[in-house]
Amino acid sequence: MKVTRFYTGDDGRSRFEDLDITLTEQRGRRSDPIDVTGLLFRESDADANFLELHPAPRRQLILCMAGVVEIELGDGEKRRFGPGDVYFADDLTGEGHRHREISGPVKHAWVFLPEDFDASQWRA
Repeated sequence: MKVTRFYTGDDGRSRFEDLDITLTEQRGRRSDPIDVTGLLFRESDADANFLELHPAPRRQLILCMAGVVEIELGDGEKRRFGPGDVYFADDLTGEGHRHREISGPVKHAWVFLPEDFDASQWRA
């Protein structure tokens, strides 16, 4: 399962990284369990909700259930996420990212990860 992570590089700027959660055949395909510390649901009417550069408030997977959002890094690189996409906000320090709601309604689940979560297991 593809996941886009954005994290803080050594220069304090956010970077994108493509990850892949390993799935194994077992009554369909599934990952190993992932320990989480919380869950928050969010929805909006996609009324051009926009956040300027900001770091993520915590390490969290965002599961997009409806709508389209765009994440823009400080260098101008952008990626869009829509229904079925998963992205990983992991830029807790530095410049951060911009968040734009492109179309809606937007419905997301934010899955909070422990501070010591190791994403390297998802690198190719």
